[in-house]
Amino acid sequence: MKPRTSASSQGPRGGRDCAWTVLCTLTLLGLLAALPAEAQEAATEPAYRAFPLIGSRLAVWAVAQLHLNFAAFILGVPIFAVIIEIVGWRTGEGRYDWLSHELVKLTFAAFSTTALLGALLLFLFVGYYPRFWTYMTSIFFPTYWIYALLFFAETFTVYLWYYGWDWLAGPRKWIHVGLGVLSNLFGTAILVVANSWVTFMISPAGITESGALKGSVWAAINNFTWMPINIHRLIANIVFGGTIAAAYAAFRFLAAKTDEERARYDWMGYIGNFVALSAFIVLPFAGYYLGREIYAFNQTMGITMMGGFMSWLWIIQAILIGILFLGSNYYLWLGMERIPGSERYRKYVPPMLIVLTLGFMIWATPRSLVVTLDEARAMGGTHHPVLGVLGVMSAKNTVVNLMILTTFLSYILYRRANKVPTKPWVRTGMAVQWAAFGLAGAVVVFYGVYGYFVESIVRIGFSVYQVVAVLGALVLVMALDIPMFRGARSTGTIRWGTIAPRSQYVLILLAVTFTWLMGLMGFARSGIRQHWHVYGVMRDTSVDAVTPALGYAANVITLVTIAFFALVMFIFWLGGLAEKGTASAHGHAPAPAIAGGRAPDA
Repeated sequence: MKPRTSASSQGPRGGRDCAWTVLCTLTLLGLLAALPAEAQEAATEPAYRAFPLIGSRLAVWAVAQLHLNFAAFILGVPIFAVIIEIVGWRTGEGRYDWLSHELVKLTFAAFSTTALLGALLLFLFVGYYPRFWTYMTSIFFPTYWIYALLFFAETFTVYLWYYGWDWLAGPRKWIHVGLGVLSNLFGTAILVVANSWVTFMISPAGITESGALKGSVWAAINNFTWMPINIHRLIANIVFGGTIAAAYAAFRFLAAKTDEERARYDWMGYIGNFVALSAFIVLPFAGYYLGREIYAFNQTMGITMMGGFMSWLWIIQAILIGILFLGSNYYLWLGMERIPGSERYRKYVPPMLIVLTLGFMIWATPRSLVVTLDEARAMGGTHHPVLGVLGVMSAKNTVVNLMILTTFLSYILYRRANKVPTKPWVRTGMAVQWAAFGLAGAVVVFYGVYGYFVESIVRIGFSVYQVVAVLGALVLVMALDIPMFRGARSTGTIRWGTIAPRSQYVLILLAVTFTWLMGLMGFARSGIRQHWHVYGVMRDTSVDAVTPALGYAANVITLVTIAFFALVMFIFWLGGLAEKGTASAHGHAPAPAIAGGRAPDA
């Protein structure tokens, strides 16, 4: 094995990155220290200032979304990077250590950009929305220091984790893994603190009728939507990090000059997609939880979100999520072509494609159509006489759960593609697995149909039964599959690097789609507040105090997504540029074999 190219030997570039991040952190601390004085002065200043040319709201919107995208990446990727490092540490397989190092390197490159965007966002809030920021400071000032100190701690922990990779190898590896775990704890704590500010704006709590803080700041933090957002964002960050890491691998795969490089980045793309897909399967359940809590806080807000002027937003969301489901499955099906023995499972692809396609079509069916007056009269209303029945949540909850089951089945078939189980209880185990799939599907369909015959408050509760049935099936099937295929006979080794190049464009498509989806959901979360900075407490009286049209929002989200990927591509390019001129860019760990190796048991 060749020696690792030491992270600490990367020269002045690493030092410049460190200096930039430390400078941004110190700037942030300085700004927070000055906030009380700024808050006092803001009382005599105008409530709003106009940003040149594009307006204050658009400036804050664009910078906030860019910051959140990068923050999601640097918080999501380290979570599975440390898990992969632990796998490599416990199994002794160098390729996992290489992959973890590669992922942390991506995080490292994006750290400075995230800090710069965060500092810029703070400038915009303080400068252009001084009265709003004064009010938020009066409620959450103690948490500002906690946030800054956590960011400071995470920054230095990540730097120790990255630069100490060689120094803490061997018998000191447990210390290095501990640094990775600690950096993730700091990152998650940062997420939780920041979420308290966002969710307070949606569902304020712990305040008097005049809006003043009542008691401790904890009451304001622990509002209706705080914990649902924590769970939803944490899972979404993992999905996002996985898709971006997979897109990076696709970028490197397509630019690779040797078979060894293609094999290495093919495997990395598979792992990134696996992580994203695993988290994505459970993400809708977290969304259900968040939706229920929004309804519990304020039914008017919930109705506005799902049935008011934002109802068509969910049709766009359905299209995007349909692309994610179809794309993820298509990538798995393409990946099976590089696995000897997978031919026996290809007969399942057409029926799975039918289920996914029909589910996609039903999920994207609107309840109310945009029609002319004559068309509405001909139909007897805005609801289509045939398709209207598919536009309600009973149908949509049903098909999304069936799509989750189908996607999980795709992964199960991929996982066992080159394995033949030898356990004596295989027939019984597989029968139980198929029964679990069938029973979960039956429960989902039953409550989906039954939902048409009960009141909406009862129908909402049916989604819990559907979720429990699907999650139960996933857990049971996986609990049987792992021991069933342990020690299985192999039908051939995976030919890493031989996957069709179009699969890499699928990975890039998934990353772009999920990024756009994050922007759309951010707009939905903010838009349901309508003309309130803090819902029901602090009214937005600026010239921008109107919820933008969906078309305008889509254009803004698209431009922000393009800007984000332009920055990401630049970071990817810099990462590749830094490796040029070295004797072996990744000689420190063995790459997965081109015509050998085995699928990870992940």
